[in-house]
Amino acid sequence: MANGRQASAKRMKMAERAQQQMDVHFPNFHPAWIWTRKTNDGFFTVPRTMPVVMQTIDAQTKGQPAGHTLLCLWARAPDHPVITIENPATFAAEAGFIGERAVDTWRKRMRQLRDLLFIQTKPGASGEFHYVLLVNPNAAVEWMRTQGKVQDLLYGRFVDRLVEVGAYGEIEALREFWQSQAAANAAAAAQASVIVPPPPIQEKEA
Repeated sequence: MANGRQASAKRMKMAERAQQQMDVHFPNFHPAWIWTRKTNDGFFTVPRTMPVVMQTIDAQTKGQPAGHTLLCLWARAPDHPVITIENPATFAAEAGFIGERAVDTWRKRMRQLRDLLFIQTKPGASGEFHYVLLVNPNAAVEWMRTQGKVQDLLYGRFVDRLVEVGAYGEIEALREFWQSQAAANAAAAAQASVIVPPPPIQEKEA
């Protein structure tokens, strides 16, 4: 809880400093040209690491970059990790795919995102991707790293940004979960390997 308050206080200080800089460098700028979520509608919440996350996705999906497709999913999320996709054509168009094969191209990108653990999916009325669960992208990048799918330069940039925004604890929690999961699996395997001899057969009395 303390970390949450500290992060909130840090954001407030950043916002206050930005406002001071605006007052000095961009005074009397008309509000009609300014967008802030306190006064404007139509905003969404996204991890501050998303630009680096998108770079890691695009680097892994060369020739068929899927980073922008993920961002479009987040932009449609109702401030909740589950999205219901009624019309895939709308999502395909927003991701920049046009033409007769737009939806097919979008589905290929979605499969890439699923393979990289950025989303989980369930089929429904609109097809393969009717229900979509948005996975924590920071966790997905960490998983990619364990699979050798993230370059050192990008991973270093990712970790630096995590630390900067106070989110490195997410990665530590994920590693602890993996360790506990591995320990539980090892214990289950050890238990399964124990051979319990059957009870002795009692001879019937003559």
